[in-house]
Amino acid sequence: MLPHKQIELRLHAALRAVLPDADVSAVLVRPCPDLKFGDYQTNALMSVAKVRRMNPRQLAADVLTRLDVSEWCEPVQIAGAGFLNFRLLPEALSRTLAGVVQSGHLFFEQATRPQTVVVDFSSPNVAKPMHVGHIRSTILGDCLARTLRLLGHRVVTDNHIGDWGTQFGMLLLGWKTLLDRASLDREAIGELERIYKSMVERCKADPQQLELAKRELVQLQGGDPENLGIWREMIRLSQIQFDTVYGRLGVKFDHTLGESFYNPKLQPLVGELVASGLARESDGAIAIFFDDIPQLKDNPALIRKSDGGFNYATTDLATLAYRLETWKPDEIIYVTDGRQQLHFQQVFTAFRKWHGQSTTKLAHVWFGSILGEDGKPFKTRSGETVKLAGLLDEAQERAFKIVCEKSAALPEAQRREIARVVGLGAVKYADLLPNRQSDYVFSWDKMLALQGNTAPYLQYAYARIRSIFRKLGVGEYTAPHAAPDLKAPEEFILAKHLLNFGLTLEAVAEEHRPNFLCNYLHELAGKFTGFYENCPVLKADDTTRASRLALCDLTARVLKLGLETLGIETVEQM
Repeated sequence: MLPHKQIELRLHAALRAVLPDADVSAVLVRPCPDLKFGDYQTNALMSVAKVRRMNPRQLAADVLTRLDVSEWCEPVQIAGAGFLNFRLLPEALSRTLAGVVQSGHLFFEQATRPQTVVVDFSSPNVAKPMHVGHIRSTILGDCLARTLRLLGHRVVTDNHIGDWGTQFGMLLLGWKTLLDRASLDREAIGELERIYKSMVERCKADPQQLELAKRELVQLQGGDPENLGIWREMIRLSQIQFDTVYGRLGVKFDHTLGESFYNPKLQPLVGELVASGLARESDGAIAIFFDDIPQLKDNPALIRKSDGGFNYATTDLATLAYRLETWKPDEIIYVTDGRQQLHFQQVFTAFRKWHGQSTTKLAHVWFGSILGEDGKPFKTRSGETVKLAGLLDEAQERAFKIVCEKSAALPEAQRREIARVVGLGAVKYADLLPNRQSDYVFSWDKMLALQGNTAPYLQYAYARIRSIFRKLGVGEYTAPHAAPDLKAPEEFILAKHLLNFGLTLEAVAEEHRPNFLCNYLHELAGKFTGFYENCPVLKADDTTRASRLALCDLTARVLKLGLETLGIETVEQM
């Protein structure tokens, strides 16, 4: 068990000795924001004291008399109004590192009570090309799923694709009247996009065309064999595109249950909500009203339109009910852009009214927009939405030029592979690094830079450590079973940062913020540079070299695993 966990358990016991009925679940030990005060800190005793109207510093003093952490720490210090500061003993740090070296388990612990978490992300539309707007949901959702799995939770990933709705009336009519078979065979999604755009224009200009499109939709909804066949072919062709893009991004889904899957469930759902009194008729439509919730009072959730059609709220409620029944999750995470905040407030509130007994946590993990360097939504020069496949192609080509400049002597196949890993990694990292709720500016030069907080910088840091072992003439380094002998300040700084890998992963999972991991890895690479520049490795004596090689190996493994958790690959040489 890692030192901060050991300290935390002892702290819980000491607090219970003072206050037997105290709730210790929120009493956490976390890294000290300012290392001059210590390595770890807790401020939770102040909250406990406030609830009980006690003097927080006195409570801290009382707890401290019953707290024995001398196995891991120097004497604990009380600071301010009731902070407890902990500074690790060098031998405790070395002991922990030795345990990690022997076990191979990298500074994190799996959940003692694993949860089932459903992650809903990406959600592209059938018959349309995936565009740059899909990248944030796809990459963020994949990272959260990877993090939760790494921490031992059962994760169910579900791609809720848009495969039903009014647009299929136009697509079906366009398929029957405008389709170019040769173009469909050559580039299916491009042809589907062309006929859809053409039909939108035709329907705007000619009400008769719009009426014909509506008839096609009614026939599809009524189970017409021809229209069902065309619709299924559109889904098949779209799935090929989805699988290709996801394959390049290394993203996998456990389930792809589109809107059509829930269509048979919508009418019974509306009936149940009306019968229970949760929904009522208004101007021919049926809605759930939130009269008792001020922020939603003027925004009822429409679940059946006046023409008898259903909308997103209906489908999302049916989806929630299905997930609850099928997977029995402890949490469901929806990863979408910020424009859907009101929608999910409505859906979550309606669900709580409908399933008041459910303890499942519902989280809307929303994100901001991608902007061009002009500060406007990211578009092509012609004003078109940037297609995702094209963006990934450009990332690899730009990375290839850089690799050719830096490593011209490598075989072309190897340069291409490095460019693939670096280019795709750069795009992903640039998306995960900002606070997800912020807009960010898409800049090729910044994201592909070998300096600064970028994926190429971290990938290069990993490759540089691996080169140390190549110079030794060994592919994989097997660390000694003895504890690393930490002496230099830079060794302690690096070792202490390694210890916080697991805490960072837990923070990513709890707050759904991968930028915490990005910043942790960037700091790790910086601390390794400080260590390597001040602590000779290959030129050191045998004992010191073995200790420092162990630190190099642990750093490389944490960098690699951290990047994998972000969905980013590494290469042994750059």
